[in-house]
Amino acid sequence: MTTPVVLEVITELDGHRARFEEFCRSLSPEELDRQAPKSTWFVRDFIAHLATIDIPVGEMFRAIHLGEDAGMRTPDGARVEIDNWNEQQVVERRKAGVESLLEEAARARRELTGHLKALTEEDLARTLKFAGDSKRAAAEIPLGAYLRGWCKHDPMHAIDMCRALPHWQSELAPWFDDPGVQGYQRAMNK
Repeated sequence: MTTPVVLEVITELDGHRARFEEFCRSLSPEELDRQAPKSTWFVRDFIAHLATIDIPVGEMFRAIHLGEDAGMRTPDGARVEIDNWNEQQVVERRKAGVESLLEEAARARRELTGHLKALTEEDLARTLKFAGDSKRAAAEIPLGAYLRGWCKHDPMHAIDMCRALPHWQSELAPWFDDPGVQGYQRAMNK
């Protein structure tokens, strides 16, 4: 049986994804091709990122549930540096259309959701070792706490997209008005 915490996370994920898809489908080709300020990514790249990141995150959930090492590794066993991995995924998809990216995202999300549903209360209490990235230090976080913040990934990056699309900011402001989303933005945009 799926835990109540995981059910809440899945419900929130689904709501954010529906809103994110609607936002992405409403963007013009010119808007999609704008570069986000203070970033090497274009607006479309954030869609590509969200289309691919559920793959390793879902694998992490699967590994945690099975008691395996949850870190991303290359075929030779070396740890994957997440910023480089994200960049590679984005660049490979730079010419992909919005619908193609959203279909890829939907497939990855279905698989991730299956891994989420398998998580137990014991799994949620386990400590996740976050290796850090270019803007955040390594940390240890209980998986349940991680999930409550991570499930806001879509609006977090929609804000990043809106930096290049300021006319959208007021329309999407209610979606962005969440302490977790705002905390993430403060941490990532010092």
